[in-house]
Amino acid sequence: MEIEKGTVVLGANNGVDIGDVGLQAGSNRIGTVSGVQKTVSVTKALDATTDYTAEDVLSEDEAAGSGTHWTFSAIARANAAAGYITKAHVIWETTALTPRLTLYLFDTASTGCELDDNAANTSPLYGEIATYVGSIDFPALSDVGGVSEAVATPSTTGNLPLAFKCAAAADDLFGVMVTRDAITGEAAGSSMVCRLTTDQY
Repeated sequence: MEIEKGTVVLGANNGVDIGDVGLQAGSNRIGTVSGVQKTVSVTKALDATTDYTAEDVLSEDEAAGSGTHWTFSAIARANAAAGYITKAHVIWETTALTPRLTLYLFDTASTGCELDDNAANTSPLYGEIATYVGSIDFPALSDVGGVSEAVATPSTTGNLPLAFKCAAAADDLFGVMVTRDAITGEAAGSSMVCRLTTDQY
């Protein structure tokens, strides 16, 4: 038997029987030092029945109270787990659109922020700062004849990497997508995809 800095180290064949040892089930990951990468994608068919003005919400329904969050389900490895968002990718199926977008993220679904399409943004509300994770600023969307898209990484503007920690009973993050510029040329019902790549810890 060796004693090293107050820790008992049992060598092989030292004649000591420590009996059966059980590990309690839990969410701890043994043996992983670096993060485990995961990408979560959310798609919405935007209502987009009229042009957007700067600071409008982008969502699937413009009827009052009918819009919903961009919900990034199981983005953490377990309830209350943490990680870093290292890449954000937004894709709009309509070509030749160039707005700059911002995604506001929360660890709990907002009960007060504006979620309806084409409505003036209110995120983040001061009363919900405790659940506010942060925001991702996308570069201007662009295309070369295909979809309009933008990618935010640590090498671009956008606030990445962005640390997050999910709520005690959840492994999701909840987003509100907002345009920083006026938009014309949008098509009603066109799909927008937002992908977040994370390192889970």
